[in-house]
Amino acid sequence: MNAENIIKTAGNHDFTRREFLSKSCLALPGSALALNSQKLRGQQSTESNAMPNIDPGYIGPQFFDEREEQALMEVLESRSPFRYWGQGKPTKVLRFEEKFAEYMGARFALGVTSGTAALDCAVTGLGIGPGDEVIVPAYTWWSDYTCVVHAGALPVFADIDRTLNIDPKDFERKITPRTKAVIAVHLLGTPCDMDPIMQIARKQGVAVLEDCAQCVGGTYHGKKLGSIGDVGIYSFQVNKVMTSGEGGAVVTSSPVIYERAARFHDMGTIRTLFLDRSGPSQVQTFAGENFRMNEFTGAVLGAQLSKLDIMLAKLRANANTIYDGIKKLADIRLRHRPDPEGDIGYAVFFEMRDKAARDRCIRELRQRKVPASTMTGSVLLPIAESVINKRTRHPDWPSFNSTEGKKIKYGPDSCRQTLEIFDRFVQMRVGAKYTERINNYIVDSISQVYTALA
Repeated sequence: MNAENIIKTAGNHDFTRREFLSKSCLALPGSALALNSQKLRGQQSTESNAMPNIDPGYIGPQFFDEREEQALMEVLESRSPFRYWGQGKPTKVLRFEEKFAEYMGARFALGVTSGTAALDCAVTGLGIGPGDEVIVPAYTWWSDYTCVVHAGALPVFADIDRTLNIDPKDFERKITPRTKAVIAVHLLGTPCDMDPIMQIARKQGVAVLEDCAQCVGGTYHGKKLGSIGDVGIYSFQVNKVMTSGEGGAVVTSSPVIYERAARFHDMGTIRTLFLDRSGPSQVQTFAGENFRMNEFTGAVLGAQLSKLDIMLAKLRANANTIYDGIKKLADIRLRHRPDPEGDIGYAVFFEMRDKAARDRCIRELRQRKVPASTMTGSVLLPIAESVINKRTRHPDWPSFNSTEGKKIKYGPDSCRQTLEIFDRFVQMRVGAKYTERINNYIVDSISQVYTALA
């Protein structure tokens, strides 16, 4: 099954996100793997008894300890789970926001209910609406598309490159006089190449929204991701590094963006604590949503934030060991990482010559219990059935009813470069608690399989 068929199949069924990711990982040819190398099969059979237990697991929960427990008990004992008032004095969300802003190098942080909510608040903060265009990577999660549609604006897709993030050259090609912003998604643990993105955006007067959902704590040339553009967002869903099950945050150093985001997350109103941070109000009340973070979530996130550097150090060390072990293979093409030191080590990526070789590589590695897959965790959006047909919550929704919205066409022809890249790359998850034995086993397995297929 190729990249287009995976998403088309998903588009015709009501999958949960977990089911979709599972199916996209396993959507490989059903025929038996026929490798010409007898040596490869012999090595597999002799090593099977010595195979370590390789499960990257969910990173944040592996580090839960008495700190999360104590923080949650403090909320229970205070009888104050709501962030603004209660029987006691709620402070968990407030303190988390302050510490998170400081950690990310931004003036302001806003805790919300999810990464998706954070995107909606960030788009609102930038003042994006009907008539605007927002450039979005062709391979990313649904929320980067829906936040634009829900604002009444028009999503315009740009291809990814070998960073597996947005291609700065295609971003520049897609700019029109209507372009209001670009969403630079730091996908699957690796930062975008932010220097050219920022240079293009500043030259063209385009706002930059950094989506750091899959790269919390990552950096680019020493700066924390999310603090480089105009506004940044994060997700704390269970698949992310630090987690509270669900949760999100917005960071910015702009008082106006911050106030608009804070208003939108709380019914369009503004509370004194936010104005104490940003200064006198500059925005009138408007219709908003309810994306307020509760004290239980803030308590867990405060505890997780105190461990983020430790979690990242372990992930990075294991990923670097694996990368160092395979980079010497003849002609191997690794994921291009604009700043390897800023990569959080979520996964290791390498490229095969074509889709057939990629599928065979994944099949063989999975037989060895190595957690290899196609690129997972996001969606090939332009070939999704609902995107191709521009389906929204209402047929008169403004996004696709403008002249430009009616003209734009999605589908495979709008993202050929992305589809070709997707069909060649292998993703291999990294665990924060991998041992030296596991890392060595993974390196040996990739080396043997890659060499046999190269």
